[in-house]
Amino acid sequence: MAAVLFYVAAGVSRRRWIDFKSPTVSNYWLCIIFLLTNAANMLFSKLRVNEKRTILRERKMKHTVKKNGRWASRISSDALCSRRNFLQATLAGTAFVTIAPAILSEPQPSAIGGKAVETVSLGKTGIKASRLAFGTGFNGYNRSSELTRRGKEQFEAVARKVLDEGITFFDMADLYGSHPFVREAIKNAKRDKLVLLSKIWPRKEKWVTPSGGAKEEIERFRTELGVEWLDICLIHCMLNDKWVEEYAKIRDELDELKARKVVRAVGVSCHHFGALKIAAQHPWVDVIFARINNRGGKDFIMDGSTEEVSAVLKQARANGKVVVGMKIFGAGKLTKPEEKDASLKYVWENQLVDAITIGFLKPEEVTDTISRMNAVLKG
Repeated sequence: MAAVLFYVAAGVSRRRWIDFKSPTVSNYWLCIIFLLTNAANMLFSKLRVNEKRTILRERKMKHTVKKNGRWASRISSDALCSRRNFLQATLAGTAFVTIAPAILSEPQPSAIGGKAVETVSLGKTGIKASRLAFGTGFNGYNRSSELTRRGKEQFEAVARKVLDEGITFFDMADLYGSHPFVREAIKNAKRDKLVLLSKIWPRKEKWVTPSGGAKEEIERFRTELGVEWLDICLIHCMLNDKWVEEYAKIRDELDELKARKVVRAVGVSCHHFGALKIAAQHPWVDVIFARINNRGGKDFIMDGSTEEVSAVLKQARANGKVVVGMKIFGAGKLTKPEEKDASLKYVWENQLVDAITIGFLKPEEVTDTISRMNAVLKG
């Protein structure tokens, strides 16, 4: 029975039917372990008392049944066997209680499987997208990006390769100026097969004067893209842990747009560790864009060490948030093949994200990334 319990618990943990990483479940589990441990100790104590009584009873029995020593001997042997079995069962149960926390606290096995362009469900949003997204904002600023600055022809060549390979997830932003380019690229594609994500820049800059809300911006995005709805809209580039209060009006108007099905899911992109921690817990957030790679720190464009950020992303996913990883290649700093492979491997094997976005500049980069990601997912 103890062995059955052991394998069931391990199986549940491996398949993540229950998230033992979440604080609530962890607390319940610790309570159960405490109760089971006490129960095992009580049984063991009772066993010792019963064993003494059994020995005394056997002695009396041997004394009484002198003429049938064989029968008395068999009783003694059976009693000893019974005690031994009970002891083994008790020790097995105690061992299970003792080692279960270690089993359940081990790193979960990787979510490896499928392919880079496989369509996956994004949390509880009801949105299904390719696991790999086309990032249109590499080195983006002032409504332009490295790719848009290379011109329409180059953008369309990359976008055509993206669609041909089966990538359906487009990562855009007002900051990147990529909406008109994407509009041309997707004009012959089926809208319901695409996932279009964009971001509202919330702060006044030379190139933009925000409305302070979201309705005006979303209406303009829809016109620029030539679509009726956006699948995901984020508040772009959260720089502190006060963003919930600072951008309350944007959040409220996004909620209205979500209720009208003009936007299907909402969230934030984070460029600050405190902002990320808030996003991982806040009930308003459906989707988080987070900077993650295997190197970590400011040198590789992350908001903290790899360990710190990874812990928050795991908690975010445990809380039902969709996590999209960005800066997987350190914003272009991880260029060697082995560096790219190591980062992809770290992110996927540790189950840190639901999807990732990569900023492609050439069609061959699309092919290369898909190949590397497939190799990692295949294991």
